[in-house]
Amino acid sequence: MRVELHLPDLPEVPIALGPARGHAVPLVRLPWHLRLRELLVAFLPVLLMFLLALASWWLVKNSPKPVAPVEDRPARTEPDYEMTGFALERFGADGRMLLRIEGERLRHFPATDRIEIEGARIRAIAPDGRITLATASRALAAGDGSELQLLGGAEVDSVDARGVSLTMDGEFLHLFLAAEKLRSHLPVQVRHGSTVLTAAGLDYDHATQRLDLKGPTRAVLAPRASRPGKAP
Repeated sequence: MRVELHLPDLPEVPIALGPARGHAVPLVRLPWHLRLRELLVAFLPVLLMFLLALASWWLVKNSPKPVAPVEDRPARTEPDYEMTGFALERFGADGRMLLRIEGERLRHFPATDRIEIEGARIRAIAPDGRITLATASRALAAGDGSELQLLGGAEVDSVDARGVSLTMDGEFLHLFLAAEKLRSHLPVQVRHGSTVLTAAGLDYDHATQRLDLKGPTRAVLAPRASRPGKAP
């Protein structure tokens, strides 16, 4: 069996995709904050590029400049300070004086940390109580006072606790105070009691009580004192 349905005809309704001719469509204005947001979104890339360029310029301007190479300056040959009629003293931890240096004039040279003394007079006291006196027309001393070079009429006189004296003199004596040694490559004279020795140089080590004389050596030995009641 077949059934047929008949629907009534629908009225035709005109459809238009655009505004009718002769009629203007009213513009819809967005709120101001929405318009501002759209404006910022549109100019955001340009703004970011500007900020990056500004940051790069600030970094370049405030970055530290490379340090210019320092030219090598010649060492100072003139003294940085001088003293006249001076006296320098060095003391140990127990307050006992270890070294005293006097002179007519002192000059310090910073390039070599050396001290030049005119009319030098030195007094050194060893831990065993031995006193060493040194004089010279001129002396060159290390900045720490560990050694002295005596020039011109140099003389070193060492007296031990028993009162025994050992004297060395010459035109040049190199005194090492810390090591208790004395050297010379020029002619020297050594006096020990009544004995006199002359040589072309010497090397003396107080720690070992060793005296080495260099070159031609001459000795004048004093005769022993005769005992009472005996003929010499």
